[in-house]
Amino acid sequence: MTSRERVLRALNHKIPDRVPIQDSPWDATVKRWYKEGLPEDTTPAEYFGFEFEFFGADTSPRFPVKIIEKNEEYIITTTPQGGKRKNHRDYSTTPEIIDWPIKTKDDWKEIKKRLKPDFTRVDWASGLARNKIAYEEGKFCCYSGGYGYDILQSYIRSEQLLSIMAEDPDWVKEMIMTLAELTIVMAELMMKNGFKFDGAFLYNDMGYKNGLLFSPDTYMKTHYEADKIVFEYFHSKGMKVLLHSCGNVKEIIPVLIEVGLDCLQPLEVKAGMDVIELKEKYGDKLAFMGGIDVRLMADPDPTKIEEEIKKKFEVAKKDGGYIYHSDHSVPKDVSFQQYCNVIELVKKYGVYPEYEEIRKKEEMEKEKPPVKPPVKKERKGIFGKKKEVKEEKLEAEKPPVSSPATPSGEKPPAPSEKEEKKKKFSFFKKREEKK
Repeated sequence: MTSRERVLRALNHKIPDRVPIQDSPWDATVKRWYKEGLPEDTTPAEYFGFEFEFFGADTSPRFPVKIIEKNEEYIITTTPQGGKRKNHRDYSTTPEIIDWPIKTKDDWKEIKKRLKPDFTRVDWASGLARNKIAYEEGKFCCYSGGYGYDILQSYIRSEQLLSIMAEDPDWVKEMIMTLAELTIVMAELMMKNGFKFDGAFLYNDMGYKNGLLFSPDTYMKTHYEADKIVFEYFHSKGMKVLLHSCGNVKEIIPVLIEVGLDCLQPLEVKAGMDVIELKEKYGDKLAFMGGIDVRLMADPDPTKIEEEIKKKFEVAKKDGGYIYHSDHSVPKDVSFQQYCNVIELVKKYGVYPEYEEIRKKEEMEKEKPPVKPPVKKERKGIFGKKKEVKEEKLEAEKPPVSSPATPSGEKPPAPSEKEEKKKKFSFFKKREEKK
């Protein structure tokens, strides 16, 4: 079974041979793993058999990125969105944005001018070749991008953005719709020129530890229409829609299902996202990806992560609808050996013993000849000639024919039942004619 087949079965709530595998180790984590045994000529994706490949377009305003300041621990640069951010030199944490390009509506108008579709927004040289190889290898290929609140945080300071969402939702909706339209146009451009996708992996962090960053009502005013349009577009292309949304987003799940979401990721445990609870409540309508507590991966007691995987897989993988992933990403405090153990456990508890029987049944169904519609048998007369069967309904619909009156003005007596039957067969008709 290829990765594409495995992931699609999971997303379609069908049982695959095993739970699909995907994860997101930090760059700093990968550097550590190379020192601890990961072959230098191999990526973690290749070594552990990750099943997804991601491709996208640059949907930023494409301001030039420059280094402003750098020391032994931090680096400060400008951003493609026109702001400034501070990051650790090893990029081991989420960057801190220290300046934003949009402070007024006039700032947005200038940014908007730069958000036009363009052929040069795509890496055609290496990206297209990588997509072709991944697709031929059977990987689940995704268009990856974003356009909602999470993206707008790169343009507007979070506190200001949340205030604007409450006070001027139409402005926020305009920004989101602009970015959503750019997302669709660029995805269409890529597919028309050779890229092949099985799904869309979109990102929009809408939660924090204790709940949503904004209310479901605010979502409806600012995001709903854009999500509806984008999700329907990708579905029209035969693609599944997966959403990465950090934090506790339980409250908005019913709306996401309504708008057409196929799979929710990453299900942060520390934010109260419990994959067992979610599977039991929404498992017939939504697939899940993630939910394995990354903190337990680094615990010196390996039985803790084993119990985590075993317990959650028993419920999450039932009837398909689940893909393994950490509950966010893999930090650098997880050693190479510890993560090797994680993947071994995922493969051990992620197997579907019943799949082989399901596969055989599906193959038997395919081998069955198509059922032909029943052929109406022709009724024949006593000498092998076809009967002229007249439907009673048609007889009833015929206009009444007036019988010639007798000399006395009375109608002749009705023919007997035997005479009526005789008239239905051509043989008797001919005999009557000869008489």
